[in-house]
Amino acid sequence: MTMETLEFQAEARQLLQLMVHSIYSNKDIFLRELISNASDALDKLRLAKLQDGLEADTSDLHIEIEVDPESRTLTVRDNGIGMTRDEVVELIGTIAKSGTAELLTKLKEAKESPELIGQFGVGFYSTFMVADKVTLVTRKAGTEGHGTRWESAGEGTFTIDDAPDAPVGTTITLHLRPKDEDDALYDYTDEWKIKEIVKRYSDFISFPIRKGDETLNSMKALWARPRSEVTDEEYHQFYRHISHDWTDPLEIINMKAEGTFEYEALLFIPARAPHDLFQRDARRGLQLYVKRVFIMDDSKELIPDYLRFVKGVVDAADLSLNISREILQQDRHIQMIRRRLVKKVLSTIKDLMSSSPEKYATFWREFGRAVKEGLLAEPDNHKPILEIASFATTHGSEPTTLAAYVERMKEGQEEIYFLTGESRSQVENSPHMEAFQAEGYEVLILTDPVDEVWVDVVPEFDGKKLRSIARGTVDLKKDEEEKQPEGDFGPLLGFLTEKLDERVKEVRLSHRLTTSAACLVSDADDITPALEKMYRAMGQEGPRVKRILELNPDHPLVAGLRSAHERKADDPALPDTAELLYGTALLAEGGDLDDPARFAKLLADRLAQTV
Repeated sequence: MTMETLEFQAEARQLLQLMVHSIYSNKDIFLRELISNASDALDKLRLAKLQDGLEADTSDLHIEIEVDPESRTLTVRDNGIGMTRDEVVELIGTIAKSGTAELLTKLKEAKESPELIGQFGVGFYSTFMVADKVTLVTRKAGTEGHGTRWESAGEGTFTIDDAPDAPVGTTITLHLRPKDEDDALYDYTDEWKIKEIVKRYSDFISFPIRKGDETLNSMKALWARPRSEVTDEEYHQFYRHISHDWTDPLEIINMKAEGTFEYEALLFIPARAPHDLFQRDARRGLQLYVKRVFIMDDSKELIPDYLRFVKGVVDAADLSLNISREILQQDRHIQMIRRRLVKKVLSTIKDLMSSSPEKYATFWREFGRAVKEGLLAEPDNHKPILEIASFATTHGSEPTTLAAYVERMKEGQEEIYFLTGESRSQVENSPHMEAFQAEGYEVLILTDPVDEVWVDVVPEFDGKKLRSIARGTVDLKKDEEEKQPEGDFGPLLGFLTEKLDERVKEVRLSHRLTTSAACLVSDADDITPALEKMYRAMGQEGPRVKRILELNPDHPLVAGLRSAHERKADDPALPDTAELLYGTALLAEGGDLDDPARFAKLLADRLAQTV
């Protein structure tokens, strides 16, 4: 056949322009694409020999890279399956195998530059980001006669001709554009740059990638090897490589799924939290490979944010043709992998609780706060997350699991009691604790900011409702005779409710206080002051929620206040006393006074009267 000059299919011309100007944010990946295509060709040749009996030499399947700085060319060569003339026109001249117009529409509409998985029809075009002319010479294995030569400057046309002396396989030569670091266009004839790209993207390709006498890739895909064949040191080195953490991992997780959709995963649970664990702009996610080809190193779609500390690799056998971050989120295979990874990580942590309590304690100390975010993000996983959670408690100095709490519950106790606050000491010294401590009830001490939120969305554990001791009514006294009749305090309660109307919704007697004079509680359905403060800090200003002031009828101050009100209800000092009573209750729980100067003056004046 003679030389022909053909036009690219219309969509292919558009794709060429997009490829050069906007699709790839990182031009280095052109080499990843070429190596990926070469690896596919080697796989296909090996498979054709095994399944179809193709006569071919597969004793030294490999990929070669050559550079010529003087002529500014870079060549990638493989001795794989090769292509016929018709296949070259079909795969490169058109994008019939790579998505057609629908792909172009998604690419143009994409909010961020997508990364495309190595497929010959699309990935091959990435060469035009770095080259102003590309030459391809190929010959199909098992065919007689000549090969095919293809060449294009990427301007809308290409030439195709016979190549009589072409060996089996494919050779692609790029005539490189001038170096332009301002445009992130590097000198791809530099040996260090070639090595850097191969190490980053193609280190685990199962065929040797050679440059001269040197093999550039390790070919050691640890996740594809049985755990019994890999040493801990190899795992640790790999972990340090992908995580940039100098410590060894706390736990190693291997996974392999076979069947309709195959993938392998190698995950690591770190031994310490990174400094940016709670920073929004921190890079997180797992490395995604497809058939040993590196695709992206921070795939958030593979692991939920509350497990963002997990490091590792997922290697899928097959995925949708065009993978951008937007498409990745919607891919059902990715969602299936994500669910299974989450299940495996949570079950591994649960196993640590019994098999290695020290490791578990380290894990929860470092990552527990992040894991509890999952109670907000994934309602379906409430149970497994709660099963691996530990909380500080009044039972002792060591954290407790909810299962252990339930085992220790007093006879007749139907709820799991908790109290939130900024610190353990603040919670332990809260007036709300008094009756519970006096009656011997264990209370969970929740001091992480996320605790203020998740307790409102998690209704129960093991059939036991979670109950804040600072909300709603509490009545732990079993003996009716011990309870103070509220009628005796009715006039005082009415007076205080009126005088503190702008601050509280109600004043009532308390059954939760034993030593303090008063405390503030929220209605069962109201948000807590801490949560209200968090919303305001995020710019979500809403109406202030009034709370309930509870009085301890056995406290001398309250009893004296009742007597004073009975003697002279219009005593001008009583409103000031009411304000002081409210202020001390607010301070006792760590709250902020609206007018500290006024409170200090009222207190000083009252103290002066006692001297």
